[in-house]
Amino acid sequence: MSHDHNHATTLATGVTNSHAQPNHGGHENMKMQMTFYFGCENVPLLFAGLVINTPGEMVGACIGVFLLAAFYEGLKIGREVLLRRNQVNVRYNSMPVPGADGTVLMETHKTVGQRILSLAHLFQTILHIIQVVVSYFLMLVFMTYNGYLCIAVAAGAGVGYFLFSWKKAVVVDITEHCH
Repeated sequence: MSHDHNHATTLATGVTNSHAQPNHGGHENMKMQMTFYFGCENVPLLFAGLVINTPGEMVGACIGVFLLAAFYEGLKIGREVLLRRNQVNVRYNSMPVPGADGTVLMETHKTVGQRILSLAHLFQTILHIIQVVVSYFLMLVFMTYNGYLCIAVAAGAGVGYFLFSWKKAVVVDITEHCH
C-alpha cells in the first residue's frame, strides 16, 4: 500500500494500518484509540509485550481485569478493617459550644492514629502503595477505551464492592447537631 492510501485510510476511519512501518525507535507506529470500541485485535494492555489479538485472549484479559478490580475493592475495605483493629492512639478533645437556649454544651471529637514507627503503620503504608498502583493500572486499562475491558473493570469493581462492603461499618457522630 502506498503512504498516501494509508494516510487517507487513517483520516477516514481513525484507525492506522496494522502493517504500519516501524519508526526510528523500532516500535510499531500505533495510534491510541480515543473512542470506545469493541474489538479483540491489536489491543495493548498495560505493557508493550502484552497485546490482545484473539477473542480467547480478550476473555482471559477480561477475567484478569475483573479479578483485579474486585481485589482493589477488597483491598480498600481490608485496609479500613486493619486500621480499626490497630488503632493505637485514641484521643478525645472536648470543647464548649454555646447551646440554643444559652446553655453550654460539650462537643467531643475522637482522634485516632497510629505511631509513625509502628509495624502496623508500615504495613498500612505498603498496602496503600499497592492500592495506588492497582488503581492506576485499572485506570490505564479503562483508558484503552476497549468496551470489553471497560465493562470488566466496572463489573469487577461492582462485584468487589458487593462482596466486601456489605458489612462496612458506618460511623455515626452522636455529637453532630441536626437542625
